[in-house]
Order: sequence, then structure tokens, then C-alpha cells
Amino acid sequence: MRAHAREREDQRLLGLIRRHWLASGGVYGHRKITLDLREAGETCSRHRVRRLMQAEGLRAQVGYGRKPRHRGGPVGVVANVLNRDFTPDAPNRVWVTDITYIRTDEG
Repeated sequence: MRAHAREREDQRLLGLIRRHWLASGGVYGHRKITLDLREAGETCSRHRVRRLMQAEGLRAQVGYGRKPRHRGGPVGVVANVLNRDFTPDAPNRVWVTDITYIRTDEG
């Protein structure tokens, strides 16, 4: 008789778990669902919520996809016209700067 009461309570709790999981957009895992249930006045352990979610196939969304980034060397290599000669023969003939901190379309 006691096992049937436990199964009924699990089914009732599973309905609440499913409701909170769907309300989160399928993002929340057993820890946050447990916090939501406790906030709603339910008394349940994190392990019980985990067991019920796992049996039902409810899983948290883990991480978000990122855009692939170039991880190689310099993208657009410019010809070395100075040949490391940084002593120009007149003013305003050679300008040098570093713009690697500026985001560009090329990367």
C-alpha cells in the first residue's frame, strides 16, 4: 500500500516538474527545478527531482553554441614595405599603429 502512495506522489510531483521545466523553455535542470518547487511550497529533495527528470527524459540545456572563430595566424597579411626600417627620411611619410583591439568584419 505504501508503494502506491509513493508512486502517486511521484506522478503528482512529476507533473509539477514538467510544468516548471516547460515554463523555463526546457533550460532548467534538476537543481533549479528543485528551487522552483521549494519556492512554490513543495518539499522534495534534489535527488528525487533528478531521478524523476531522468526517468522522464527531461534534461537541462547545457551551454549555448558559439560562432566559429578563426584560430590561426594573421588573416590578411599586408606586405612589409618598411622592412623594419622605422627611421623615415621626412615627416608624415610613414605611419604605424596597432588596431587589433578594433572589431572588423574580417576578424
